[in-house]
Amino acid sequence: MAVIAAFVMNAGLNFVLGLLIAKLLGPADFGRFALATAGTLVITTVLFEWLRLSATRFYSVRVRLDEPWIRHGLDRAYAILAVLLFAAAAVAAGLGLGDGPDGPDGHAAILSGAMLAALGIGVFDYHAALARARFDGKLYLGLVAVKNVIAFAMMAAAAWYLRQPAWVLAAAGVSQLLAVLILRHPLRDPASAVEHHRRRETWSLFLRYGLPLIAANAVYQLLPFLNRGTIAAQAGFAEAGYFALAADVTARSLTMLGTALDLLLFQLAVRAEEQHGRAAAERQVAANAATVYALLLPCAVGFWAVLPALEALVVPEAYRGPFALYALLLIPGLFCLAMMFYAINPVFQIRRRTLPVIAAAAAGLAVNGLGLLVLPPLLGGAGVALAQTLALASAFAWLAVRALTGRDRLALPWNEILAASAACGAMAAALAPLRHLDPALALGVAVPLGAGLYAALVWLFDIAGLRSQVEGRFRPAHPAAADPVAAE
Repeated sequence: MAVIAAFVMNAGLNFVLGLLIAKLLGPADFGRFALATAGTLVITTVLFEWLRLSATRFYSVRVRLDEPWIRHGLDRAYAILAVLLFAAAAVAAGLGLGDGPDGPDGHAAILSGAMLAALGIGVFDYHAALARARFDGKLYLGLVAVKNVIAFAMMAAAAWYLRQPAWVLAAAGVSQLLAVLILRHPLRDPASAVEHHRRRETWSLFLRYGLPLIAANAVYQLLPFLNRGTIAAQAGFAEAGYFALAADVTARSLTMLGTALDLLLFQLAVRAEEQHGRAAAERQVAANAATVYALLLPCAVGFWAVLPALEALVVPEAYRGPFALYALLLIPGLFCLAMMFYAINPVFQIRRRTLPVIAAAAAGLAVNGLGLLVLPPLLGGAGVALAQTLALASAFAWLAVRALTGRDRLALPWNEILAASAACGAMAAALAPLRHLDPALALGVAVPLGAGLYAALVWLFDIAGLRSQVEGRFRPAHPAAADPVAAE
């Protein structure tokens, strides 16, 4: 429950914060901020993601006590990379924050802010992964809560008072570092001797496992960076800002829940492998995939249903019009991306055969490049959004074929997937007429109607075993024994 509570808090505050920053900076500066944010994610992925993924795969409660060299290797690698990145950010800051034409809103200053943001994100995500791997929900919730409060205050203040993308990026990084600093004591492992001779072996294990995954993730982070850059070059930073806000809000709506589920479900698969072997882990991954599909598909359908109302009521006025068009085109691709990350990738992570993930990313990058050559001249900015969607759908299809065919194919519960699809179809049919109502009325009716209808169908047919999981959580583990006095 703590993981779900952390997800709700993180998703809600990030959603509001994104809209607030977009309003305070304006379309042009928000376009610069969004482009730099995409670059920040690329830096984070390239430098730190292989270590975060290794923490989720190789660190656990047992490892914390029996194999302390795993944590030692992770800590040392993070420290080295963090120092190097901070030094690079300081150099860029020295170039960008001085007087002259390349001042606080110049390229060097924004690059420095992006580097600081990447440093903060990398360090925070690593420590959050350690808390999740230990199944310490209270610590994880506390870490997310502290980060969100500090980040909201610092980033909103930077956008309000300084109105420079570089300062907002720097605030994002510093806030995440402060959260880790505040909770550094409970995040520590028991003291143990450092076994230096194991460091090279440990780092080699992390690299073999993580490099294919970060190469693929870097490609997926590169796609929005390239696409936003293409729109900025062709139509200006304001248009890139329209695209960025639609992409960010849509991505958060479709991937935040997937991220929260992955935080818990993948650790269950790792624990199943530790306790019962690889076959049990793959059965858990298959069950996880059905759960992810049954929860993410209604999010995509619901977002489509409330999109006109959301634009009219929540989106800043300067972004309306392009927002709905871009979001509509991006929904299918971002849903495919979420399914790839949280349903298909874990198959290859458990098997420690992650090279197919790179091939899928390369296929998506090729499709995106071809789409950028063909579609923008015909459709303008909408062509860029369509190119991204086709790229992500192609990558998902390629990887799904690899996972679900052949001798080692994953056995998915297809009846559960079909049941979830049918339930979402019924929800879409019920909500479609509401898209044309008054925005406030549409939003007020669509959310409870859609959620209630889908929940009723899930409960009635136990889709993806969700009803059983809920009942199992609240059912007493051991029925109370009969009272011997009452029996007499």
